[in-house]
Amino acid sequence: MKVLVTGATGFVGRETTRALSAAGHQVSPVVRAGEGFRVAGIDGNTDWSGAFEGVQAVIHLAARVHQMDDRSADPLAAFRAVNTAGAERLARAAAAAGVLRFVFVSSVKAVGEASPPDGVIDETTLPRPTDPYGISKFEAEQALLKIAMDTGMQVVIVRPPLVYGPGVSANFRALVRAVAHGWPLPLACVRNRRSLVAVGNLADALRCCVEHPAAAGRTYFVTDGEDVGTAELCRRIGRALGRPARLLPVPVVLLRLAGTLTGRSAAVDRLTGSLVLDGSRIRRELGWQPPQTMDEALKAMVAAECAS
Repeated sequence: MKVLVTGATGFVGRETTRALSAAGHQVSPVVRAGEGFRVAGIDGNTDWSGAFEGVQAVIHLAARVHQMDDRSADPLAAFRAVNTAGAERLARAAAAAGVLRFVFVSSVKAVGEASPPDGVIDETTLPRPTDPYGISKFEAEQALLKIAMDTGMQVVIVRPPLVYGPGVSANFRALVRAVAHGWPLPLACVRNRRSLVAVGNLADALRCCVEHPAAAGRTYFVTDGEDVGTAELCRRIGRALGRPARLLPVPVVLLRLAGTLTGRSAAVDRLTGSLVLDGSRIRRELGWQPPQTMDEALKAMVAAECAS
């Protein structure tokens, strides 16, 4: 089928485009510049005229992403303009053009930042987003479900956790570089668990959500199926690099104190806290299985990082 992909040139978009093309689909990328359907930006005023000729499905990846040091005067309004109003505008235009299925890439942040002690988050967990990004994503989900009810267009919501893989940036890339350079990391005392998803696994899941009839109207968490602690993740990155991770036994309470004193409490919470997702629904309902193990994905990631 012909699939319109927003954010097609981004980290997840590039891999999703490859997965769709490999499965025999025709991809129509939405771009700011270059070959594809061009838009200056995505918000509640974007003109989608002519975007859906022959298109049967949309994968909406483009978003204003979570920012550590957001300097907007009103961050929530800025996130809503792109992530909520932009998604709603696109979906209504797609439905009016006769698009059959709309796959929306949301985020675990639409539900929350942490899993309950000794528990997991699944699709039945009551969403309690805590930051502007998560709020905007949850509001977009609600708007899209209403559009589905109003128009009959099939909506699929995918909520990934942290995505990693070749080309990853920000904090995950910094962690890889720290291990690669042998820098000591004060993480040996951290005892947590976090769900992750490799970019290739997420792209394949999105392909499955486009194709499978049973995905219509469903919400899915997509994970690698392996929940690892921060210290174990560092050790696995070290194995992929062929060198040991240097982990120092600093008590977690001192890490949190340091986070408070430096204004980095949120970053420390992500390093030390748990966020465990139950990704079994998509496996059970669609028969999807991640094509890569975590170790395979980490090896591909560090190989790309070392080559760059």
